[in-house]
Parts: sequence; C-alpha cells; structure tokens
Amino acid sequence: MILRRAGHPTLSVPDHKELAVGTLRALIRTAGLTVDQFLQAHSG
Repeated sequence: MILRRAGHPTLSVPDHKELAVGTLRALIRTAGLTVDQFLQAHSG
C-alpha cells in the first residue's frame, strides 16, 4: 500500500497480515516518529 499525505513522506507499506519488526521500525522512522510516539498514537 502506498500512503501519501501532503507535506509528509510517502510510505510504502507491505500489505501483509504481519510485518517484520525491522520493517515496522523503518516505516516509523521514515514517517518521522519515534517508537514511543507511534505507540502513543496507536493506543489512543
């Protein structure tokens, strides 16, 4: 899946049921987030 948002980096996310930890961390980093920020956004 290609995720685009004006003013933000484009993310290419594999369309799998599960992502490898390294892949998820790379996507979080590319999005300009820390793991903690991602977890806060995901839980809230």
